[in-house]
Amino acid sequence: MLELLIRDGLIIDGTGNPGYYGAVAVDGERVRILRGDLDGVQAARVIDARRKVVCPGFIDMHAHSGLVLLAEPRHEPKVHQGITTELIGVDGCSYAPFHSHDDFRKFVQINSGLDGNPPLPGRWSTVEQYLDMFTNRAAVNVVYIVGNSPIRIAGVGWDDRRATARELDDMKAVLRAAMEEGAWGMSTGLDYPPGSYADTAELTALSEQAAALGGIYHTHVRYSLGDRYLDPFREALEIGRGSRIPVHITHFYHRTTSPGGASRMLGLVEDARDEGLDVTFDSYPYNLSSTRLTILLPQWTHDGGYEKLRAVVADPALRDRLRKDMGPRASSWHDMWLTNFKKPANHRFEGRSIAQVADMLDRDPVDVVLDLLADEDLEVSYVSAGGNLATLPKFVSHPLSMVGSDALLIGDYPSPRTYGCFPIILSEYVREERFMSLPDAIRKMTSFPAQRLGLPDRGLLRDGFKADITVFDPRTVKTPATRTQPKQLPVGIDYVVVNGQVVIDGGKHTGVLAGRALRRGRAST
Repeated sequence: MLELLIRDGLIIDGTGNPGYYGAVAVDGERVRILRGDLDGVQAARVIDARRKVVCPGFIDMHAHSGLVLLAEPRHEPKVHQGITTELIGVDGCSYAPFHSHDDFRKFVQINSGLDGNPPLPGRWSTVEQYLDMFTNRAAVNVVYIVGNSPIRIAGVGWDDRRATARELDDMKAVLRAAMEEGAWGMSTGLDYPPGSYADTAELTALSEQAAALGGIYHTHVRYSLGDRYLDPFREALEIGRGSRIPVHITHFYHRTTSPGGASRMLGLVEDARDEGLDVTFDSYPYNLSSTRLTILLPQWTHDGGYEKLRAVVADPALRDRLRKDMGPRASSWHDMWLTNFKKPANHRFEGRSIAQVADMLDRDPVDVVLDLLADEDLEVSYVSAGGNLATLPKFVSHPLSMVGSDALLIGDYPSPRTYGCFPIILSEYVREERFMSLPDAIRKMTSFPAQRLGLPDRGLLRDGFKADITVFDPRTVKTPATRTQPKQLPVGIDYVVVNGQVVIDGGKHTGVLAGRALRRGRAST
């Protein structure tokens, strides 16, 4: 007897082809596609999917779940969107390997405005131990990519300097071990120290090691480089050429402050493809970005690590210099809204802009930023306006684009994409504005990221593939999440199946934790 039969739905299988009507059966953890007469087919559970779409579970190509998922394993904001697999370890900021627990705790604290600082269910040091923490303890699957920050901390430390030849060899060994234990490649976040201290040559040398083991280079580019427009992406492509690694540019979009248009950015990637470079990207369908507030601090403030950064934000003698070196990472301080305060006295600032808080306190905006970081031990996050809404559909609908939510899971006012990234594509970009077809949108969310990562048995509804399945109503699917009311679950995503088990049932979470870590070379386990 089958475990589950989903019948009479429109099956859109993830290939980009038009859908067809049939039944999707779950046999153990595997999918079977059934057509024709179902008389005699027996299943422990039957789901009537008439007037609904049945498709592979969605894959998020940029997830900040590496710690929060261990503390909040039901993962409500993401699994309710139909997401069944997430790529973690992004932005160069991953959490294994760390053979020094002191270095691990310092890195968590520095990065707490991005990935949180939740209570953890245990300790680990290696990638293998870290990945063991997720299996059958989380609602979704995770794919891990090792960040270059822990690699650099292991080989060089926290200082802003060039690696020696011996240190570079040590970093290569750390990367090889991480991939042999299940990582799928290397990520960078070249705005985030200490990984941002790596130069192009170092990143190319490390990428050669990842390429030799079949990995990818997943990059948040160095936005401060050169013309701050095309040059950051040129560096990423140069690393790909020099190392012969597949390059994936994450959260690729056109900023309102860019000195040129979106077409030149996309043309850069298209030209690289034409010359033979394997390059792809992901985008999110919002003009709102979000990250840790410490990103506003100049790179020199991080040189030396956590103790240096804490000392800088608390030192009154450095305030004049910092007022000259710091500015809003948006068009103005009015377009940066704060969140993730722990101290009760600071909760009044949740969801308010830096400009509003400066007015409330009668303080300079830079002083507000530094005072709050000092008071909250660096844990503050922000959401800002910055993406160009006029050009955003060009990126989201582009043939080389996948979907990466880049969603922070902390604070009372996260970006609305934390709850709405995938459903807003299905509703606004497909149903209402028709920027792309439904089969193509599903391809971007399923088989294309599975292909990019190298997952051999996910991303398609095909006989023998793993039973990660999403069922939604194409007429009603939408997200009510907004910037001022972001914590609202989507509508119209009725069933989500992970590894053959129903996690979302009639729009409600069942509490089932069927996810697992998908390790390179062992993706089926």
